[in-house]
Amino acid sequence: MILTDGEVTLRPIKMRDQRAWREVNRRNRDWLRPWEATVPPPPPGLVPPHRPTYRQMVRHLRAEAHAGRMLPFVVEYRGRLVGQLTVAGITWGSMCSGHIGYWVDQEVAGRGVIPTAVALAADHCFRSVGLHRIEICIRPENVPSRRVVEKLGFREEGTRPRYLHIDGAWRDHLVFALTAEEVPEGLLTRWRRGKPSTPGTPHK
Repeated sequence: MILTDGEVTLRPIKMRDQRAWREVNRRNRDWLRPWEATVPPPPPGLVPPHRPTYRQMVRHLRAEAHAGRMLPFVVEYRGRLVGQLTVAGITWGSMCSGHIGYWVDQEVAGRGVIPTAVALAADHCFRSVGLHRIEICIRPENVPSRRVVEKLGFREEGTRPRYLHIDGAWRDHLVFALTAEEVPEGLLTRWRRGKPSTPGTPHK
C-alpha cells in the first residue's frame, strides 16, 4: 500500500531501506532522543533486553502488520526517506482503534511533511482499513509534535500520567484523538483547506 499527496509519500518499510534509515536516524540522534521510547530497567536479576537491530525491527513490524495489529510506513519527501510513521495498537471488535507515532528528519521539519503523512494515514485507516478512532499521544514538552495535531484538528482529551518510558524515564503524555465522524470529508481535505496558500500566510 502506497499513499501519496504531492511530494509526500507513505510506503511500507523494507529491508533495503536500512542504509537510508540508519543515515537519517544517526544524523538526527540528538533531535530525536528526547522523544524516543526506551525500555525501563528490568527487575533485579533479569538481563536488560538489547536494542533490536534494523532487520529485527523490520521483521517485528512485518509480523505485527501480518497479524493486523500495525501499519508500518516510511515517510518520503521528494523521493527521499525522511522519517517513519506507524499505526500501532490496532484493536478491532467494539473499539476499532489505533494510535499513530512518527518521527521526521529535522531538515524537513516545518514543511508540512508530517501533517500530510498523518492525514494520509488517518484517511487510509478510516476509509480502507475500517478503524473508527485514531489517537496520537505526545509529551507536553514536544511543541513541534503538538503543532502537528493542532494543525490537523485533533481533539485534546487529557493527560495520561507516566504513560510511556521515554528518554530514560516514565513520562506524562497528552492524548489527542479523532473519530471518523469528525472528518467526513477526509482529514487530508481538511488539512489542505487549512494550509496557507503562500509562505507566511496565516492558517485560516
